[in-house]
Amino acid sequence: MARVVGAFGVSHGPLLTTPPDQWHQRAAADMRNPRHAYRGAYYDFPSLLAARNGGFANQLDIGTKTKRYEACQSAVAEVARRYAACGANAAIILGNDQREVFKDDFTPAFLVYAGKTIENIHPDEEETERLDSMGLAIALSGHVPEGGAVYPGAPSIAEAIVDQLIDREFDVSISYELPKPGGHPHGIPHAYGFIFRRIMNDAPPPTVPIFSNVGEARNQPRLHRMIKFGHALKETIDALPDDLNIAIFSSGGFTHFTIDEEFDHAVMAAMQQGDEDALVKFPESWFWGNTCETKSWYPMVAAMNDYGRKMDIIDYVPCYRSEAGTGQAMIFASWN
Repeated sequence: MARVVGAFGVSHGPLLTTPPDQWHQRAAADMRNPRHAYRGAYYDFPSLLAARNGGFANQLDIGTKTKRYEACQSAVAEVARRYAACGANAAIILGNDQREVFKDDFTPAFLVYAGKTIENIHPDEEETERLDSMGLAIALSGHVPEGGAVYPGAPSIAEAIVDQLIDREFDVSISYELPKPGGHPHGIPHAYGFIFRRIMNDAPPPTVPIFSNVGEARNQPRLHRMIKFGHALKETIDALPDDLNIAIFSSGGFTHFTIDEEFDHAVMAAMQQGDEDALVKFPESWFWGNTCETKSWYPMVAAMNDYGRKMDIIDYVPCYRSEAGTGQAMIFASWN
């Protein structure tokens, strides 16, 4: 039986790498965004501003943003410290793709990557310019090094995971290569790149990235399915070879681009209590938009319930960047 020696949840948003005096770059993109998801509805920026009464102006001074940025850096460093101390010789990362590699021609609900190598490719000049127009280029260093990187995959572990999940009625896809949208290689999406860069310091053990399509209509796994996936994943890990000491990561979340602290705290409370019934009763529509990444934490909660481990929240930091309450609520946790 393989051992889970570390279990971690980490946000991966660009504000974690963007200096706080530059958060306005993303706010400018928010103002152009016609589809801000918030509690089961979509708003353009003026409508969102009106719906929330412009009530977040007092969150935008440089002192507040700097304090929250520094809190996030401390939390990222603490997760990295706990990871380094756990002694993992293999890793599993639960994350999602945001149309970075999976496009309209193929979007798997669940996919296990089984390649020998994991490429982290720096965008070319044209793509960097596109990202810069959205205020994202400034954060590239948080998930991809300047010259790119190649990390070790774990084909035999990935194949065993697929076999075990299929036996447990999860008909997952498998891929030995990442798609090349438009014929151009992209590399591992940023949800995984952030873990490799900021938590593993570009020196990961052999790793299995698992993709869950939590965000792209129409085949998103529902909340209850994500919980069931976690229970199946725990049984799958138990069936892996005894010499494996595995670290598991959930990458992403919580509410963004529209921060909803009340909702976040309700979800966090249910996770800390291991209350799966409460977790599946939230409206699916409240996970629209990038808040969908919170669902990547659901399998972790279920698996850790089976291991009898409790969630330890290292920090929760709402990072606001506009008067309409856009930004990202960052969360960092481990299971003891």
